[in-house]
Amino acid sequence: MRFISPKVDYAFKKIFGSSQSQEILISFLNAIIYEGEKVIQSLTIVNPYNPGQVLSLKETYLDVKAILADGSIVLIEMQIARVSAFSKRVIYNVGKAYTNQLGIGENYFSLTPVIGVTIVDFILFNQTPDVITQFVFQEKTKKFAYPDPELQLIFIELPKFKKDLSELTSLSDRWIYFIKEAVTLDEIPDRLGEVSEIELALNIANQANMTVEELELVERRAMILQDERGRLTYAMEEGREEGREEGRVTEAIALVMRLLKKRFGEISGVITSQIENLSIQNLETLAEDLLDFNSFSDLERWLEQRI
Repeated sequence: MRFISPKVDYAFKKIFGSSQSQEILISFLNAIIYEGEKVIQSLTIVNPYNPGQVLSLKETYLDVKAILADGSIVLIEMQIARVSAFSKRVIYNVGKAYTNQLGIGENYFSLTPVIGVTIVDFILFNQTPDVITQFVFQEKTKKFAYPDPELQLIFIELPKFKKDLSELTSLSDRWIYFIKEAVTLDEIPDRLGEVSEIELALNIANQANMTVEELELVERRAMILQDERGRLTYAMEEGREEGREEGRVTEAIALVMRLLKKRFGEISGVITSQIENLSIQNLETLAEDLLDFNSFSDLERWLEQRI
């Protein structure tokens, strides 16, 4: 057997947001939100993924949205790479889902809670080793909850999850392992298969049960996401290199100015500006050559030759 990776958003949508995914999503949400307690008994998946209608990359809605029996809204999102203002986007999406419940003139009493469940394949919170973190409104000092806690944010950080199959104990352990490691499996392990909903999820993720069009779409999306992550990594490496270069230049300018002031006293703004515009190579050369200068004129002539 070979399985598609649930970390690819199209695969995630197919597994958790298809018309046959209701029991899968109920089990997953009970595991993550309610620590395995069977609080959620039924839900409706909004805009389900239809395996018989493969849409284009731009047309397909990737996040999973469900409405619980009590009217509460749950938004589930898979995010592979960190993007700018990601934490703001999460709050915006949850806030938008909350306010969009009301039409003009409708009463606030009809508002129902919104829960955002966000799965990320990067470290988001360095303050804790916990894989699952939950946020609600509460009083800053006394820590009591705001009346009618309508908005809740839940994050699952996959890189923090280190357990192997033999260490899986809770339902949340099994679901997080499935999301993180399904693509590495070549069969359905007993530890996962004993949960019927996870077994069903693995059968949906089984490449043998997918059409050629679906496999091509998942593969294309995986390549796009990998390219996005690669561009981000490259940009970070470039930024670090630029930062190191800027640091070298700053240190070299400070050294040269300190040596010049010892030799000639205060340096004019014009000369200072010329020095600040030198390359790192010229700055390092100047730091050596100025030891041979006999007068301030030697410095001026040296600069004229390099500007």
